[in-house]
Amino acid sequence: MALAQNKVYTIDDIYALPEGTRAELIDGQIYYMAPPSRQHQKILLSLSRHVADYIDSQHGTCEVDIAPFAVFLNQNDRNYVEPDISVICDPNKLNDKGCVGAPDWIIEIVSPGSVRMDYMTKLFKYRSAGVREYWIVDPRKDIVLVYNFANDDMMQYDFTDDIPVGIYLGFSINLSKLNI
Repeated sequence: MALAQNKVYTIDDIYALPEGTRAELIDGQIYYMAPPSRQHQKILLSLSRHVADYIDSQHGTCEVDIAPFAVFLNQNDRNYVEPDISVICDPNKLNDKGCVGAPDWIIEIVSPGSVRMDYMTKLFKYRSAGVREYWIVDPRKDIVLVYNFANDDMMQYDFTDDIPVGIYLGFSINLSKLNI
């Protein structure tokens, strides 16, 4: 008896979706995304503004991009994600469509519909793609998981903690002090 074959999708399939449809592509599988909540957007705006302000104050060259922003992981046609916040320090990875390859730092803000994706699927995918640092911000639990893949390290913080940023020595973020 033959096994059913799953269709393997490509980036062309993502671009062929109806206008306004938000989806990501991981290892050839399409994952549809629900619209973010207001709280999610407030965290996204405050956190991205804080990171960008820090980079600007240090005259840094890294770029901060927020969703929807295309990241073409693994430089193939079967992986396309839209992280909530991407920090890219290599300008050669950037083009008019987005980022080709792994950003240096990715922050995902957990929504009720993204728990499995953020905690499992994307964790593995970002690690294997070469992301240096991955934060999972979970507003339901008021925690932030910080994965520093370069050091093979994971730490859990509360929103009230000063959370050190691995790719920027001397920079930390305390979410309770942001306007969220």
